[in-house]
Amino acid sequence: MAIRVLVVDDSALIRSLLGEIIRQEKDMVLIGTAADAFQAKSLVQQHRPDVITLDVEMPKVDGLTFLDRLMKAQPTPVLMISTLTEKGAAVTLKALELGAVDYIAKPKIDVSKGIEHYRQLICEKIRIAAKAKVGQRPVVAKAQSKFQYQTTEKVIAIGASTGGTEAIRELLQSLPADMPGMVITQHMPAGFTATFAARLNQCTPFNVTEAKGGERLVPGRVFIAPGSLHLRIVRSGADYVTQVVDGPLVSGHKPSVDELFYSVAEQAGANALGVILTGMGKDGAQGMLVMQQAGAMTLAQDEQSSLIYGMPKEALKLGGVNQVCSLASMGQSMLDALVKMGKGHRI
Repeated sequence: MAIRVLVVDDSALIRSLLGEIIRQEKDMVLIGTAADAFQAKSLVQQHRPDVITLDVEMPKVDGLTFLDRLMKAQPTPVLMISTLTEKGAAVTLKALELGAVDYIAKPKIDVSKGIEHYRQLICEKIRIAAKAKVGQRPVVAKAQSKFQYQTTEKVIAIGASTGGTEAIRELLQSLPADMPGMVITQHMPAGFTATFAARLNQCTPFNVTEAKGGERLVPGRVFIAPGSLHLRIVRSGADYVTQVVDGPLVSGHKPSVDELFYSVAEQAGANALGVILTGMGKDGAQGMLVMQQAGAMTLAQDEQSSLIYGMPKEALKLGGVNQVCSLASMGQSMLDALVKMGKGHRI
């Protein structure tokens, strides 16, 4: 069955170009375009679209207000059309918090050429959004443990993609502040990751920053892979430190979850805990298997709580997952795994 798409954007040119792209896809149908929230509301009620592409900056009622009302009245997969700026990143992250599935950047200079360049990505993201499970998120309970982690010998590595920004936020909010140092790769473009890290730093009990390279992993610190660069860890004496490197795409991505997991497996081995969360594709699946083979404990988010059950599913298929958990119970499962790991020997 064809994916029924509604385009909402105050730019006539963007509406025209997105509409033309959608019309050319055999598995998609353009059910309409809207220049503002009032037109969009009418079309949503009339046609019940499968996916909505939504611009933030619209007249009368802005995109975030429309999105908030939409998700409360009629939850629908929404793909945000965002600008690659600091302001655009902040607004996009707020949209994801309100329930948007994903986002795609507007071309910066030549709009016509840019939309053509992004044609494949736009269509791929619409197809992903159509599969997403939208609606009320489960409440993630605060994890409880009497175990203390005042040590630098343990490392936690987390990977995520579509749906991951909110899953990571909810997970970190459920954890105690004395957790071992964490490194996180979330598929995001350059310019978005610094804003994402700043947001997590404000709303979680951790000191969260975008990784620059050379930072020591200590309890309570969380490092986010910078957009368009890979994040790895290396040993420095008795410590683990971050390493940020450029290079080719790994598993189709930069930053890559596989690249992070490979380095954690090599450098930390059995002292590592790996977590793979919601996301489309296979990035992180092979890396999680390598981590497990190196002695690490590995956890994967379950299908029911994943916005997109791609990356966790692929990791499970490869046999690299020790335990499958809901997002609501992931924090407690991580603490329990660390307790078990703490009974082992120090390297």
